[in-house]
Amino acid sequence: MPPSFYFLIKNAQKLLKTDKFQWKPKRAWKMTKNIRQPVVTVIGHVDHGKSTILESIREISITQKEAGGITQKLSSIDVPLNYIKKTCGKLLEKLDLKITLPGILFIDTPGHAAFTNLRKRGGNLADIAILVIDINEGVKPQTIEAVEILKGYKTPFIVALNKIDLVPGWQKKGGTMIAAINSQDETTKNNIDAKLYEIVGKLYEIGFGAERFDRVEDYTKQVALIPVSAKTKEGIPEMLMVLTGLAQRYLQEKLKTEVSGHAKGTILEVREEKGLGTILDAIIYEGRLTVGDTLVIGGLEKPIITKARALFLQEKGRPKRTKEVTATAGVIIYAPESKEAIAGMPIRVAGKEIEKTKEEIKKEVQEVIFETDKEGITIKAESLGSLEALTNLLHEQGIRIKKAGIGKITKKDIAETTSQKEETDRVILGFNVGQEKIDGVKVITGNVIYRLIDDLKAWQEEEKKKKEAKDLQNIPHPCKLIILHGYVFRQSNPAIVGAEVIVGRLKAGTPLFKKEKQIAVVKSIQYERENAHEIDKGKQAAISLPGIIIGRQIAEGDILYSDLTEEEFKKLKKLAKYLKEDEVELLKEIARKKREANAIWGI
Repeated sequence: MPPSFYFLIKNAQKLLKTDKFQWKPKRAWKMTKNIRQPVVTVIGHVDHGKSTILESIREISITQKEAGGITQKLSSIDVPLNYIKKTCGKLLEKLDLKITLPGILFIDTPGHAAFTNLRKRGGNLADIAILVIDINEGVKPQTIEAVEILKGYKTPFIVALNKIDLVPGWQKKGGTMIAAINSQDETTKNNIDAKLYEIVGKLYEIGFGAERFDRVEDYTKQVALIPVSAKTKEGIPEMLMVLTGLAQRYLQEKLKTEVSGHAKGTILEVREEKGLGTILDAIIYEGRLTVGDTLVIGGLEKPIITKARALFLQEKGRPKRTKEVTATAGVIIYAPESKEAIAGMPIRVAGKEIEKTKEEIKKEVQEVIFETDKEGITIKAESLGSLEALTNLLHEQGIRIKKAGIGKITKKDIAETTSQKEETDRVILGFNVGQEKIDGVKVITGNVIYRLIDDLKAWQEEEKKKKEAKDLQNIPHPCKLIILHGYVFRQSNPAIVGAEVIVGRLKAGTPLFKKEKQIAVVKSIQYERENAHEIDKGKQAAISLPGIIIGRQIAEGDILYSDLTEEEFKKLKKLAKYLKEDEVELLKEIARKKREANAIWGI
C-alpha cells in the first residue's frame, strides 16, 4: 500500500470516530439535467486482449498486481474529453460534430461478469460496448455468447479487431490506422482483408451487418470494425474517435441525466480492505452521492441499510478522497455495514424516504430472483447481473426455469430439484458458484455460459433418450409374421406352429390380430431348439398360441400383426426415430387395417 493511501485511510478513520465529522453540503434540489459520460464496457472471448486494450486506454498497467493491490484501482476509467482530443488529434475533426460529451467512462473489469453486473431498472447500464476479437483467431464460441448477451440487452457495440501487429508481415508505420494498413505490402494487406471479411461473415451469421469503420455507410445498420493493436496502441485513437462520435450522434438524449437528485447506482464489486473494512466499487448513473448519505442496497433476504462513510475517486492510478460525486461516476464507497452486498445489486440514496426506497429496491431484485415456471431447472449464479444474463439466454433457448438464485448451490436447492417431476428438470446449473456435497441430482457448473447451456442440452438429450428407450421396452414392438406352410406341430391346446418374422420383432407375450380382430397371444417362442424371449426380422421359430385351433381362426400362410392399443400406437409414433424404416411403414399398415373397423383409430 502506498504511503499516500495509508495516511488517507488513517485520517478517514480518525474523522469517522469523531462527532466533528458531520459535513453536509447544501443541496440544490432543483431538478437539473446534464449530459453525462457514456458508460463503455469491454467484452469478448478469453485471451483476445480485453485487459490490454484497457491498459492502452488508461496508460497504466491493470493486469500486474501493485503494492496495495485492489486499493490501487477503481473498477472504472474516467477518460475526460481533453484526453480524447489529445489522443485522437485531427481524427475528431473528420466527424464534423460539436462534441458536448464530458468524456467516456470505461469499466476496467473486462468480461461478461462486468457487463452483466452493470444493471439498472429495465436494462443494462452500459451505453456502448467494445467487443474484442483477435483478428488472427476470429470469432470464437465465447465471442458468440458475448454478442448474444449484447443482443439481449439491446446494447450497441463496436468491434476492436485486436492484435493486428501479429498479422504475418505487419510493419508498424505510424500515422493513422488506415494509412498504416495501406502502406503494408500486398500480401499483408490481402491477409488482413481476408481475416476481416471472415469475421464480417461470422457476424452476419449471428444477425449483424458489419464493415471496417472507414467503409461503414450507415452506423445504425452496420457494426464498425476497428483494427487495433493494444500492445503498440495503433488504432486506439480511431477506436476512441468512433466511440465518441457514436455516443455524440446517437445517444445524446439517453445521456441526459439528473445530477442534483438522490443518487442511483449499481455495485460492480464488494471487497474487504485491510484497515478500512468493506468497500464497494460502484457506478453512479443518476443523481448525486454525498459523504454521510443513507444508502439502501439490494440484498438476498432484504435491503441493506448503511451510510456512505467515505468516498474515493481515482486520480492518476491512485484513490483520492472526495466529498461527493455526480453521475456518471465510478466511485469507491466505504460502507462498513454492507458486507452482505453482492455484485450487480442496485444501490440508492434514500434521503428521508427510506421505506419507499426499500420497496423499490426489493421490487427490482425480485424481478430477477423469482420462480419463472411451474416446472423447470434450478439455476444459481454469483451475482445478480450474471443470474439475469443466464436467465435470459436460457429462455431464448426455450429452457424452463423453476428457481433462480444467487450464491453457492445448497442442500435446499438439491432437495427442491430432486422433487421435480421430469427427469430432465432434475438438474442444477451453476455459473461461477461453488457447491455443497451433491447427491441424487445432476449438477453442471462452469464459468462460460454457452458451455453450461451446451452441457445442459447434451445431458437433457441423453436423459430423454434413456427415458424413451425405457418406454420403448415397455411397449409391444411392431411385428408382422407369416404362418409357415407345413409347420403345424399342434392344432390346438395350445396350437404350436412355425412362423417367420417379416418385419419388426416378435416377443413372447405379444398379442396378434388378423384383419382388425385379436385372435391370440404368443405364449412362448422356441428358436433353434431353445426357448427365446424374442426373435428379429428374417428368423423362423416355433410359437405357442393358446385358445385357437389351426384351420379355424388361422391357417398356414396367414399374415398376422402385433395387436397394438391406440395408446401404444401413439407412443410408438412419438418414438418413431428409434424404429427402422420398414417398422415405421408397418405402423402405418397396422393403422390402416385398424381403421377399417374404426375410422379414427390412433388419431
